[in-house]
Amino acid sequence: MPPDRSSHEVLLQEGFYLSTFHSLSLFDSSASETEEQNLVLRMWRLCLLFALLSVTCGRPQLSAQSHGMIDFINMAKTTWTAGVNFENVKYEHLKSLCGTILKGPRLPDTVRHAANMKLPDNFDARTEWSYCKTISQIRDQGSCGSCWAFGAVEAISDRICIHSKGQVSVEISAEDLLSCCDECGFGCSGGFPSAAWDYWTKSGLVTGGLYGSNVGCRPYSIAPCEHHVNGTRPPCSGEQDTPECNAACISQYSIPYKQDKHLGYKAYNVPSDPQQIMTEIYTNGPVEAAYTVYEDFLLYKSGVYQHLTGSVLGGHAVKILGWGEENGTPYWLVANSWNSDWGDKGYFKILRGKDECGIESEIVAGVPQP
Repeated sequence: MPPDRSSHEVLLQEGFYLSTFHSLSLFDSSASETEEQNLVLRMWRLCLLFALLSVTCGRPQLSAQSHGMIDFINMAKTTWTAGVNFENVKYEHLKSLCGTILKGPRLPDTVRHAANMKLPDNFDARTEWSYCKTISQIRDQGSCGSCWAFGAVEAISDRICIHSKGQVSVEISAEDLLSCCDECGFGCSGGFPSAAWDYWTKSGLVTGGLYGSNVGCRPYSIAPCEHHVNGTRPPCSGEQDTPECNAACISQYSIPYKQDKHLGYKAYNVPSDPQQIMTEIYTNGPVEAAYTVYEDFLLYKSGVYQHLTGSVLGGHAVKILGWGEENGTPYWLVANSWNSDWGDKGYFKILRGKDECGIESEIVAGVPQP
C-alpha cells in the first residue's frame, strides 16, 4: 500500500525547514564584513524566504472535501475508489457525525463460539434472512452524533426478526435509546455502543421508524439534512440538540409506551477475532462495530476501504452484516447511517482480518428475550 502522502509531505517539508535554517546559521557564521559579501548574504536570505513561502503556501491541503484527496486516492490504485459524498459542508459537521466514544466501558460478558465451525467464503445477512426487511434498511442520523445508537438499534431490530424467524418484525427506536439512556453517554455529542446494548437488556426499547414516517412509538425526530451532494433535503446546520426523553408514543400509535418495550435477554462482547465475529453474525445476525474514522473514509464510493490518507475525525459505530472477498481482498460488509446517497448506496466494505481502523476491536451484540 502506498505511504500516507500527507505524512510524507510533512516530513519533507519539516526536513526542508531544518536544512534551510541550518544553512542560514552556517552562512551567518562565515559571512564576510565586505559590502559585496553582505549584498550576497541579503540576496541569499531573500531567496530562502521565497523558497520557504513557496513550500508553505504551495503544499496541497488534502481536506476531506478536496478533489486533490480524491485524485490522490484514485491514482494510488488501492483497493477502493473515492468520490464526492460531501459538498460545501463545514468540517465541524463532518466531525460531529462521528459520535462514538472509543475504548469505553466493556460489557461484563464475552461470548466465544466453537473455533471449528465451517463458514462460507461469502455471507450477506440480507439474503440469508430475506424475510427480515430491516436488514436492508439504511437510516440517516442527521446532524447528530448518534451513530452509537443507530448501530445498536439497527442490529437489535434485525436480531429480533431473526430470532423470531420473521414472526416479529419491528424497527427499534433510535430516538428512544438516544434520548432516554443517561448512562450511554452524551446523546448527540457521543455515546458508548456497549452501554446501548446493556440498556436494551435492562430497560428495553420501544419501536420507532425514520424521520417523518409515523412508524412505531417514537420515530426519529431529527430531520435528514443534505450533508452529501446537492439534493432535495435542507442543508446541514451544525449538531442538533439531543431530543428530550419522552415516555409516551406519538398519537398515531395505538400501543402504550410501556407495552411497546422490547427487551434484550443478554448483551455481550464479541472477541476481536475475525473467525469469532463471522460465527456470531452467521449464528445470531448483524453486530455493532466501533472504529476510527479518517478523512479519506468520507470519500468512499466502492471497493474495499483501507485507510490511505487524512487526519482522524473521531469514533464511529456501524452495523456489520456480512463478509466476502473482492479481487482477492477480504472484506466486511457494513451498513452506515449517513443515508443511501453516501458511499455504495449507504453501504461500504472494509478490509477484513487486519483490524483496519480498529473495526474488529470493539464488537458488541446481544440476543432478545424469547
